[in-house]
Amino acid sequence: MDPKFVDTHCHFDFPPFVDNEQESLQLAAKAGVEKLIAVSVSAERFDRVLALAERYDPVYAALGLHPIAIAEQTEQSLVVLEQKLQQRSAKLVAVGEIGLDLYMDDPQFERQQVLLDAQLRLARDYDLPVILHSRRTHDKLVQHLRRIAPPRCGVVHGFSGSEQQALAFIRAGYAIGVGGTITYPRASKTRNAIARLPLGSLVLETDSPDMPLQGWQGQPNRPERVKEVWQSLCELRSEPPQLIAETLRENTRALFAL
Repeated sequence: MDPKFVDTHCHFDFPPFVDNEQESLQLAAKAGVEKLIAVSVSAERFDRVLALAERYDPVYAALGLHPIAIAEQTEQSLVVLEQKLQQRSAKLVAVGEIGLDLYMDDPQFERQQVLLDAQLRLARDYDLPVILHSRRTHDKLVQHLRRIAPPRCGVVHGFSGSEQQALAFIRAGYAIGVGGTITYPRASKTRNAIARLPLGSLVLETDSPDMPLQGWQGQPNRPERVKEVWQSLCELRSEPPQLIAETLRENTRALFAL
């Protein structure tokens, strides 16, 4: 039986998918991708992401305020987010993409942390999992998650840290998002970590159109390439490929209630 996949992290409201959604979903389906979660980055894009989820059966929505856009996130952005959570579309499955980032210029880190905490509380209040962004902030992020602790937990997306850092998130109840990083042989730290982590704590993602896979550098990433991420994962793991695919699907179904 051909394996089936869910891309748990795709920015489907950005090019090259805009105005090419149907074709993109057909390409994904040919690769066995049966569902994807369209993840938002700002309040201005919430309606667009929700509309995609309402229009296309395989698409689900996550709404959140991304730390990389901290300069444009306001108190009103949080108000809009809570309004959307109150309305609670049936296709809305997570709060995300939220988190912390110390990689960019002028990170406004105190504001980032205030924004993160507010969104973690919303996820707690509205009983939704979170989709977390973390660059150079793993240890700090774990502290926030332990302090506020949304009961549905969530996933640390696009993980590229060490085994020790991943286990800290897993002990806090969080899944680890496995993406294109593991397709690069030079990413030995992350590849070794992913090879050793509990299979029941992993989910697949692309972060399309970002995070291109090995061999696709310079081109937009796409949901169908989640199958290639799975193939790389199978090379790193000892379990049979079919078991890996089935376990990842079940992890995703349980996490996002798909």
